[in-house]
Amino acid sequence: MFTEYIFFFLSVLALYSAVMVLASKKPIHSVLFLTLTFFAIAGHYVLLNAQFLAVVHVIVYAGAIMVLFLFTVMLLNLNNDERSPKPVWAKTMVSIASGMLLLVLIGIFRTYDIKSAADPTLTQIGLVKNLGQILFHEFLLPFEISSVLFLTAMVGAVLLGKKEQI
Repeated sequence: MFTEYIFFFLSVLALYSAVMVLASKKPIHSVLFLTLTFFAIAGHYVLLNAQFLAVVHVIVYAGAIMVLFLFTVMLLNLNNDERSPKPVWAKTMVSIASGMLLLVLIGIFRTYDIKSAADPTLTQIGLVKNLGQILFHEFLLPFEISSVLFLTAMVGAVLLGKKEQI
């Protein structure tokens, strides 16, 4: 019962901060709201018993990528507000699309039963031990191929970044 309240809180937090990413006037505020969205999504991973995925999500997205976004926004100095006002037809279309999305979400949540979605046999699927078993037994070849592709991309990036001719 308590996890349902946490789930709904994290969902409302993620939706609110995602909307605020779009509605914020200042780019720095948008970046900070996007970071909050990433943390709320990481909380959902913890609720799904996927702690490893939550930690990787926080390190990669909320850590590295958001720092990159923040430095980019600060370097470009996008604080001056030179936005032109939106035309009336654009605001009307956004209102209609938002209303249709709201109707679809209401229809989905009316027929959705939270109790039937929980499968008690899948409680240990997101743990690091089980993830490693699946990754290194069932998906060993794709894992190794992706590591070779990443290594090739890193070597290519270094070669492209060199100043002298090869």
